[in-house]
Amino acid sequence: MSTNLRKKAISNIVSRKCSKIDDLSRNVSDIYGEDVFNIKTMKDFLSKEAYKSLLATIRKGESLKADIADEVANAMKSWATIKGATHYTHWFQPLTGSTAEKHDSFIEPDIDGGVVLDFSGKTLIKGEPDASSFPSGGIRATFEARGYTVWDPTSPAFIKRGKNGATLCIPTAFNSYTGDSLDKKTPLLKSMQAISIEAERLLKCFGIEVTDRVNITLGAEQEYFLIDKEFYHTRKDLYQCGRTLFGRIPPKHQQLDDHYFGAIKPRVLAFMSEVDNRLWKLGVPAKTRHNEVAPSQFELASQFEELNLAVDHNMIIMEILNEVAEKHDFVCLMHEKPFAGINGSGKHNNWSISADGVNLLNPGRNPHENAIFLTVICAILKAVDRHADLMLASISCAGNSHRLGGNEAPPAIISIFLGEQLNDIIKQIELGGAKSAKQGGSMLIGVDTLPDLPKDVTDRNRTSPFAFTGNKFEFRAVGSSQNCADPNIVMNAIIAEAFSEISSELESVKGSDQFNKKLQEILQNIIKEHKKIVFNGDNYSSEWVEEAAKRGLPNVSDVPKSLSAFITEKSFKLFSSLHIMSEKELLARHDVYIENYEIITAIESHVGLSLAKRIILPACMRYQGVLTESLIKLRDSNISAGEKTLVKEIEKIGLLIDKASEQVDILTSKIEAEEIEAEQIAALSNLRITIDELEREVDDDIWPLPKYSEMLFIS
Repeated sequence: MSTNLRKKAISNIVSRKCSKIDDLSRNVSDIYGEDVFNIKTMKDFLSKEAYKSLLATIRKGESLKADIADEVANAMKSWATIKGATHYTHWFQPLTGSTAEKHDSFIEPDIDGGVVLDFSGKTLIKGEPDASSFPSGGIRATFEARGYTVWDPTSPAFIKRGKNGATLCIPTAFNSYTGDSLDKKTPLLKSMQAISIEAERLLKCFGIEVTDRVNITLGAEQEYFLIDKEFYHTRKDLYQCGRTLFGRIPPKHQQLDDHYFGAIKPRVLAFMSEVDNRLWKLGVPAKTRHNEVAPSQFELASQFEELNLAVDHNMIIMEILNEVAEKHDFVCLMHEKPFAGINGSGKHNNWSISADGVNLLNPGRNPHENAIFLTVICAILKAVDRHADLMLASISCAGNSHRLGGNEAPPAIISIFLGEQLNDIIKQIELGGAKSAKQGGSMLIGVDTLPDLPKDVTDRNRTSPFAFTGNKFEFRAVGSSQNCADPNIVMNAIIAEAFSEISSELESVKGSDQFNKKLQEILQNIIKEHKKIVFNGDNYSSEWVEEAAKRGLPNVSDVPKSLSAFITEKSFKLFSSLHIMSEKELLARHDVYIENYEIITAIESHVGLSLAKRIILPACMRYQGVLTESLIKLRDSNISAGEKTLVKEIEKIGLLIDKASEQVDILTSKIEAEEIEAEQIAALSNLRITIDELEREVDDDIWPLPKYSEMLFIS
């Protein structure tokens, strides 16, 4: 049955043509943001007073006046209904890792038996979805269902279009009845506020008053795989787990690097073109699209945006990728490791910080600006070294555990790449302004300028988990399926703490002639204490693992152990002191993430067991039966040629079947005894090795599952 499905799938895919795509004839400048209630649209639909008030809320964080809310809501409704929307929803990001929405229509019955369209300021600002079934980590009991969605005016409302209508989506935070956060957005916004406060405080020490605001920006690169939906629906592991639990690497996969940046196939390009078109209408600045390293792997990258908006946009990108893929008869896989032995997918998280439009991670043109740049760099060194465990915890999940440490992703050792030139400058500061043979200068803070540092100060180090790439830091270890909020919450928090501690030391000498001397001393001490976090070499090498151990850097590959970093006294103090998350909220998140890991592991174990017992092993035994029948016919015909080969093959298949059967029994016992996740993972991994050996031996016409060579190359 399954073999026939596989053959039929291949036949259908080979004859498939490109899907018809929406009209792409309109100019990008005309369609960009047309389905977004953005600042330009607000100006057309609001009075001057309301527009000015809402703009101050968006750009300066000022509270929206209550009497303005009704006008904003009415304007939003008018715009949305013109766009064809019949419903609205508070669009939020619960701890599931995805987005959530509950649709309500705009209609209100009138006394004459008709309806009017209504949407009030109160409804805009706050909603009340049932929160009972969302993960809360024990923040509230199941019977305590009340939860609140609260409008986030800094992220514009947008229209989500489907085959049969349109819905106004209003980005919101999501909190419990007691005020605890049940989402990703609330702590993200708080972390942005925390780092903004501490960055302004630090800049004041340098005599700089921030007139506008400190802005954290993000540019996220989204990697994903596309496979034909026919293959997807014939593999239970893909549609239940998002990854292949069995599958042998084909002789040719990514070794030739011929897919990377190669010409994009017409069917894939049609898909990408529609994705871009949909995203541009939603104001998402999709910039880059290309083939990635692995066959059938691709990447979409956006321009830098304000962090909160960039996170929302990345969630929209993932939704659009899935929706458009279905239309084009693809399935978009955003699991971190859908195919074993082949490059997995990440979400490179490019983080930067600016004040009044000036990037603080850009070296300046005078001693004063350079001193700020070096202070920010040293603060980040301190933050990452002190909280490397939290950085790792923020990107730890079941999917990423299969990817980290492979040759497409950094290991579970957090380190910083600075590059040769900047690393040399750091060494000079550590030595107190010693002469540098490399640069010929003396790095005395506030006295000498830095040597000319172009935007790209160094070659890229794609093996580093946290690399300085000119005017930003790239956190490469984030998983492709993950919400970017978690790692950015951690980064904002730990860097805010470092800013705060440096400011506390500088404030006593602010404006005095001792300032530069004190700053030089602070940075020198930071470098001496935290330079162990800097590594510019190959993070993939075994030598680095040994060296990192000597330096005392954590290397935790176990997901539950990694997640425990959220519930240490150090973590409680960090997040509570900055008013980002309480101890209660951190404990809840830890419990939710642990439970998620346990559930995913259990699902994979059960699916793997089912596939092996009910589909793969029966096919293998059927093949052994075919060989046995051939042997009997051979002997009945008194033909000896080929007999040894058949006997050898029957025995080989039989031994592998017996071995797989024993491993099935072991996995079954681990599941029934509810053994810890590591035991089930190991049992499934051992079973996979044997099943993959069987795939090599069993007749191609009998093997039941689509193979890697088919899924990755036939489209």
